[in-house]
Amino acid sequence: MWETRSVELKVRLPRDIAAQAEEIQRTDPEFLSRVVLYGLTRRSIYRHLRERGDGAGQEFQEPAPAPIS
Repeated sequence: MWETRSVELKVRLPRDIAAQAEEIQRTDPEFLSRVVLYGLTRRSIYRHLRERGDGAGQEFQEPAPAPIS
């Protein structure tokens, strides 16, 4: 797999979402780690596709983030 290391992230979220994130961090920190990894991976892929272009001169639009339930 990959070589990994810990990082500390600080984000500003709406109060209700922040409360959900705090609860998830307490009850299932591995899930929260996977959600963050998923989001960063999507963004990386999007940037790669945007820089590459699709050959027809069309711009890629960043997809809306999936809601956290």
